Amino acid sequence: MNIAIIPARGGSKRIPKKNIKDFLGKPIIAYSIETALSSQCFDKVIVSTDNEDIAKVARKYGAEVPFIRPVELSDDYTGTNDVVKHALSWLLEQGFEVKYVCCIYATVPFLKSKFLKEGLKKLQSSGKSFAFSLTSFASPIQRAIKIQDDEISMFYPEHVLTRSQDLDEAYHDAGQFYWGKPQAFLDEVGMFSEDSISVVLPRYLVQDIDTLEDWERAELMYKIIKMEN
Repeated sequence: MNIAIIPARGGSKRIPKKNIKDFLGKPIIAYSIETALSSQCFDKVIVSTDNEDIAKVARKYGAEVPFIRPVELSDDYTGTNDVVKHALSWLLEQGFEVKYVCCIYATVPFLKSKFLKEGLKKLQSSGKSFAFSLTSFASPIQRAIKIQDDEISMFYPEHVLTRSQDLDEAYHDAGQFYWGKPQAFLDEVGMFSEDSISVVLPRYLVQDIDTLEDWERAELMYKIIKMEN
């Protein structure tokens, strides 16, 4: 079976109750759950949380919360892979046969079912360990500038005169989803490597939401996208 795992701890500090905060009419985690369900890629959509309020909201929107995540896996230093490994181990201990697993973040209202489907298809056909979302940088990273003690310099001064169109396009993690084979997660195989294949998203569908300013920007972007559709 294919499993979606949505990590959603209750201790967000910069945006209190971030994972269940209202985003244009419903808790933001609802978007991740509903998109996962509508993709029809999964036999189970599981939310891994340490918080009963999040668990209640998750169940309301159709996810399963079969366990409450241990306290030791719910602090600021716990990595996403640790959460996925815990959920996977629980499923395997219960006797479930997991073929593919997808970690989906709880605060990705721009997530689209078609990209989840594309990720699964690429993982199945490529023989890779992972398939995950990327998007391109808006400007060439080779011409990035740094400021130290009010002094300006280039990270790559050799490209000061290089035309943008002559530079390789660069990408970064879009932070939406990570398809993978269960053993790859359990063995902590390196994701940002030749063991992975990419699903490239358009930049307008990618928005980190770490601060209230990010939140407001994401709501504005979402409204505009809905108006266009």
